[in-house]
This record gives sequence, C-alpha cells and structure tokens, in this order.
Amino acid sequence: MKTLIVKGRTIVSGVGPDGNVARVDDAAVLVRDGTIVDIGPIRDLRAPDDAEVIGGDDFVVLPGFVNAHHHVGLTPLQLGAPDLPLELWANYRMGARRVDFHLDTLYSAFELVRSGVTTVQHLHSRVPGGVEEVAAGAREVIRAYRDIGMRVSYAYALRDQNRIVYADDETFYARLPDDLAEPLRATVDAQALSADENLEVFRILSGEFDEAGDVAIQLAPLNFQWCSDSALKQVAALSHERGALVHLHLLETPYQRAYARKRTGGSALGHLDRLGLLNERMTLGHGVWTTADDLDLVAERGAGICHNCSSNLRLRSGWAPVNAMLERGIRVALGIDEAGMNDDRDMLQEMRQVLRTHRVPGHQARVPSVAEVFRMATENGAGTTGFGARIGRLDPGCAADMVLMRWSRIARPYLDPDVSVLDAVVQRGKTDAVDTVLIGGVPVLRGGRFTRIDEEAALRDLAQFMNRPADEDERRRRAMVGRLMPHVEAFYENWLAEEPFEAYDVRNSRI
Repeated sequence: MKTLIVKGRTIVSGVGPDGNVARVDDAAVLVRDGTIVDIGPIRDLRAPDDAEVIGGDDFVVLPGFVNAHHHVGLTPLQLGAPDLPLELWANYRMGARRVDFHLDTLYSAFELVRSGVTTVQHLHSRVPGGVEEVAAGAREVIRAYRDIGMRVSYAYALRDQNRIVYADDETFYARLPDDLAEPLRATVDAQALSADENLEVFRILSGEFDEAGDVAIQLAPLNFQWCSDSALKQVAALSHERGALVHLHLLETPYQRAYARKRTGGSALGHLDRLGLLNERMTLGHGVWTTADDLDLVAERGAGICHNCSSNLRLRSGWAPVNAMLERGIRVALGIDEAGMNDDRDMLQEMRQVLRTHRVPGHQARVPSVAEVFRMATENGAGTTGFGARIGRLDPGCAADMVLMRWSRIARPYLDPDVSVLDAVVQRGKTDAVDTVLIGGVPVLRGGRFTRIDEEAALRDLAQFMNRPADEDERRRRAMVGRLMPHVEAFYENWLAEEPFEAYDVRNSRI
C-alpha cells in the first residue's frame, strides 16, 4: 500500500454545522492508497519510513474545492458572445465556432485546478447528432478530466421544448421570415434529442462509468421552461428508480419566473414538487427569483441550491437571495458557471465575490460568513455531486483530495497574527499561492506544474483548432444569429410589465 504524509503549518479539515472551523496546527495528514487515514501532530502519526512526504511548514492544507455548476472551456466571450441578458445571450451562442470537446474541456480544467478545484459538476449540451454522437461527445469531456486527474460529475442537459424562446418552437418559427425560420429550424433540430433519447444517454453513460471512482453521472433537465411535464415526470421516475442526483437550472431570470406563472398559474417550485422532483437528490442551479415561499419549500424538501454569483451578475439576472437561503438552513453550493468575473474559472475569486456581493447594508443584517462561503465551495458542493461524503472535507475515510497553498504568498508582506487562517485564505488567497493539488492522494499539480499532462501542448493544440478558417456551417450560423436577435428581443417586450417585484433586502435608495 502506498503511504503519503502531507505536512502543513495548518490543516483545515472543514467547517462544522455550528460554523466553527476544524483545524490543526503544525500537523499532517496520513494518506494510504488515496484515502485519509489520520490527521494530527506529525509525531503522533504512525507511518512507514519510506512514506512519501509532501508539503511543509509554509503550507496551509485544505479540502479540494468543488465547482458545482460548469459548462464549457473557452468562455462565451472568447467565442464571440457578449454579456447580454440570458435570454438573448443563449441564442447569440448558436453562432459560436465548433470546439474540440476534449481540448476545450482541458482548457477550463487547467484553470479550475490552479484555483484549487478537484471536482467539477459538468453540465453539457449543444452536441449535434443523436444518442451515439452525444455519448461520444460526453466521453471526450470525461476523458479530458481523467487525463488531468480530476473528478467529474457529468450530465447531459435535457431540453424537449421552447428551444429558442419561452414559447412553442413552431409558434415562434411562424413569426419569422421563411429564409430565417428554415435555417434556424435546421440548427435547432441538429441538436434536438427527445426526452427518451436523452435518458438513453444517461443509461449508457451510467453503465459505462458505474464502477469508476472518479466519474459520476447525473440527470439534468435543463430548465423548467425547456422541459415538458412529461419529460420532468420521466426524470423524476428515473431518479427515484436509480437514486440518481438531478441538477436543474431554475428561476435564473425574472422572465423565467414570468414564464412559470403563465404555465402554472403559480410557482415553478410548487409545480416541480407536485411532479415528485423536489427532494434531497435535487440541486437547483441559480434560484435567483425564488420567493420566500419557494425557499420554505426547498428547505422542507431537503433540496439544495447552487449559487452562481458571477454568472448572475454578468448576465443581468439579479442577486440571488443567498442570505434568506442560509437563514433557512438550505444547503447552498458554489458554481462558477461558464466564466467568472475575470472571464476565467477561479474558485478563490468566486468565494470572495460571494462574500462581498451579499453584504447588504445594516449593522444587524444577516450576511454570509467566511466559514459559510468556504463550506459552499467544499462540503456543500460535494453534496451536489455523485461522490457524496467522500469529498469536501479532510476526515479519516475521506478521499485525499487536498489543496496546498503557500502561506508566505497569502500573508506577505505582513498579516496580523490574530487574523484567522481561513479568513486569510478566503479573503487574500490567489491562484499564485496554490502550489500543489492532490486528488485521491495523487499530485495532479505540484510546484505549480501539471504532472500528468503537458498544459502548453494542449493549449497550442486548442489554439490551432480554433484558428482554422470558419467552415460554411459556422459562417451560416453566425449570420443567422445576427438576423435572429431583433426577433428574440421583440418576443420578450413587455413580459415584465405586470410581474410583481419586492426586494428581500435594501441595497440603496433614490430618496
């Protein structure tokens, strides 16, 4: 059995239910065959003389971070899509260049690991073709994570209706000129799987990766407006049958809440609950426009919410009521979505973004603590994946997924000794402090360099692929999207005229 000793000036095991940080100073983690065996003072750890030693007195050792909501490698901006409101942005992206799934995934995975992420929830979509083509694309995405050494919880998004706007496709095509409707139909149809076909992809991939310790397969109905009741019922039944986790974008924008009212006469959450989907296996992505009653129901059913702070701000979706979620004891995870504030995937920066964004005015206002935000990025994120309690904390029996950050980089040139280690990590830690990342006890990043794959070669290959001349299909889609956007904007005009608005908190005042 391979034994490893990971030494640190401080070992942070995690955050307890009481909000207290579990830490040990001048200690080490004993790892055997990729699993944590013990944590404590080095002198008390029993290890063979030939055990490999990693770390040292300049390192803070933390649980690996979990990006609980992720989509693509090259960011939408890199692919030509500006930061428009979501409903416009999603359609603009139909004009994007084709990517190589393996190289594209590697690109974002490099960024994730450099910020301490060891596990990612990858939500995949837009693969042209049928079941076999989608499954083949999924394998390329999964292969990229395995090549680096990451864990991935993968799901292919289910969408069986309203693929352009929040209304029936045929009704919308009828609003368009024929020379726009037909190429749009062809583009949409090329990526359209039925609900049955989508669930077949889930069954195929589940069968292939059922025994894999580094891959989990989930169900992902893409969003309420994009899924029929029939499809949602099928997902609920399969989730119940298999015990499969479900990740569902929901109420990301006020337009989505308006759609839910039109469709159900009430709440999307209440409708999902009646369909049997709202339970402890469900993670809701975004949840920006959840009402107080919605959050009460989420808490009662034991469902979780993945907060995607940077994404919500970039796409003008709004501020999620995170403080109200935390007050109710809802399990809130953290996702970077497709690109954070610096148009990259940096979990350290995302934690700071969450910490600052929800600091509402008032001396007595409830705001997230550093410990709560850290738990969102670790243990709570772990709960949204298929790896459960084996990741997200550093406890005996957990997988040895660890991040080693250089304290000298965090504390330079001076840091008051009364500042807690976790405060310093979350509020000052940057990617240049991330020295080593272990996943299952294996160093995938060491001394700031990837150990299993040539990063520069992969990025050169990606650049070469993307710099090829655009083909006829890519040129056609780009031109089509330019003509489509005014029709999409016109569709949503006046949608919010009668939508009720009442803020959870006060951020400023005009009077």
